[in-house]
Amino acid sequence: MPRISAGERRSDARLSALIRGSNKASFLKSAFKEDDWPRDSKPEIAFLGRSNVGKSSLINSLLQVHGLARTSSTPGRTQSLNFFDINDQFRFVDFPGFGYARVPKEIKSSWGEMATSFLAKRRQLVLSIHVLDSRHEPTKQDLQLHEWLEVSDKPRLVVATKSDKLSNNELRKNLGHIARVLNVDSVMAYSAKSGRGRDELWRVIRSAIDQHQ
Repeated sequence: MPRISAGERRSDARLSALIRGSNKASFLKSAFKEDDWPRDSKPEIAFLGRSNVGKSSLINSLLQVHGLARTSSTPGRTQSLNFFDINDQFRFVDFPGFGYARVPKEIKSSWGEMATSFLAKRRQLVLSIHVLDSRHEPTKQDLQLHEWLEVSDKPRLVVATKSDKLSNNELRKNLGHIARVLNVDSVMAYSAKSGRGRDELWRVIRSAIDQHQ
């Protein structure tokens, strides 16, 4: 039997704590420009996606903290990057939702500038999670975001939310279609309601953090 190192044991213990929901999560700050970004070296996981795909619900269910990441009453209006401190060890970065039809053009353009700047410059970024609704076709904005993530050449993952709203056959079909459209090997199914995919997503996040350290 292979020997387990002390580092592996510590990583397993941290993962178990994350999955159990033993997390101290708090809102850190909103950043409207690069000068506002935190300056320490803690690893960061970014969540990006269209408005109304369930991004805030995903974050809250991961952390098992109700209402930490909040959805604006007017989707797409929040223009800041929202940073959340997790266990004083790493951060979640919640990007503003994009693709809401009623948002002015000048605000829509700022999303692209913010996303490309952060993805290109942020050394602390260890994983980008592209969030989609499992029920719907990827949009042109999704394809553009996917291209940005590819250009950034950093670890990335596609997660399809609201999987509880589909039958198993429908979900399997839609996940395969999304994977083909985005030209990725796989898409992770997630449900904030049932908890499907939660443990699996935490494993990916923990692995990305461990590889950074």
